[in-house]
Amino acid sequence: MLAAALRDGTVARRSTFELFARRLPDGRRYGVVAGTGRFLEALPHFRFDDAALTSLAEFLDDDTLEYLRGFQFRGDVDGYAEGELYFPGSPVLSVHGSFAECIVLETLALSIFNHDSAIASAAARMVSAAADRPLIEMGSRRTHEQAAVAAARAAYIAGFTASSNLEAQRRYGIPAEGTAAHAFTLLHTGPDGPDEPAAFRAQVEALGADTTLLVDTYDVTTGVANAVAAAGTGLGAVRIDSGELGVLARQTREQLDRLGATQTKIVVSGDLDEFAIAALRAEPVDSYGVGTSLVTGSGAPTANMIYKLVEVDGIPVQKRSTHKESHGGRKQAVRTSRPTGTITEEIVYPAGQPPDTAEPCRALTVPLVRDGQPVAEADLGVARKLVASGLRSLPWEGLMLSHGDPAIPTTQIPASHR
Repeated sequence: MLAAALRDGTVARRSTFELFARRLPDGRRYGVVAGTGRFLEALPHFRFDDAALTSLAEFLDDDTLEYLRGFQFRGDVDGYAEGELYFPGSPVLSVHGSFAECIVLETLALSIFNHDSAIASAAARMVSAAADRPLIEMGSRRTHEQAAVAAARAAYIAGFTASSNLEAQRRYGIPAEGTAAHAFTLLHTGPDGPDEPAAFRAQVEALGADTTLLVDTYDVTTGVANAVAAAGTGLGAVRIDSGELGVLARQTREQLDRLGATQTKIVVSGDLDEFAIAALRAEPVDSYGVGTSLVTGSGAPTANMIYKLVEVDGIPVQKRSTHKESHGGRKQAVRTSRPTGTITEEIVYPAGQPPDTAEPCRALTVPLVRDGQPVAEADLGVARKLVASGLRSLPWEGLMLSHGDPAIPTTQIPASHR
């Protein structure tokens, strides 16, 4: 496309591309915007070096290669702040510049937002299901090594309290937590068979009594007894990773209390998703470790976002393809609410033409980039607060895990052709 636009002279036409989702993944009632900070971090460094140009020279002409050699995005970007909720048609990102500048960014924008928003949306459902109990992200061994870091960041934005990924802690300051694996218990096996007490004693000696001991390698009841014997009643926590977690959590709580370890917490893990977490809400579980389901979006590994040209030289343009229609024109959005703060509607309108509304409303579209330089800060703490506030603002049915319509409707005010 870039080569053809350079050849026919359309390469510099002022364009606006928008990133949005036509619909939410099946069963979802809201989405969470995540990846904005990573996009803003990547944008100034998105260049084509000699190695990239050598690869592209296999199929691109010299004029196109020369354009890419000097490529640097110098346009503007508006969009939703990281941590905002989004719904079908929400203009999550609006990219303004020459056609060439905007089209080259398509895969960068989509790959970041589709991944991170999918993870954050799944994580928010888990946070809601956990009802204020902490969740630890533990999915690094179930996804690509770079995706693992991004997933930990997205989960933290959505309300997870910590991650087992140390690179996420180093790069983004996300609190790091973890426990021993079954391998450490199995390591302590001799000619006479397993020696779980020795494994627990070694861990306590190295890490202190406040550590978390994994008690389900052999038998949970025996494991709990061995754990308290090794650490005393000040044992920090026990983790259960298999079996009927609700039943085992009740039995473990009763056993810990009988042994005097009344402050020892119970951590559960093992193929948890938002539905399993919700089912454990009434059980004496203190925190959850979530891996595979989280880093795969809990059945929705992509946010289904698309990146479409909506305006050329001030002229609205839109697709008319069946079931793939788009809405033309540069857009902004506001969200209305009741006086109580419960949101009622999202209104997407032509940029610069805000709607009249009697209800309280809040602007969603904010400046992110000006002249190629980020103007918005990527603050994970602010994003976490925005997600928490958004979840509190949803109508009660919007937090349901069952299939249903989006939590609020989206109204599109069409652009007029100028």
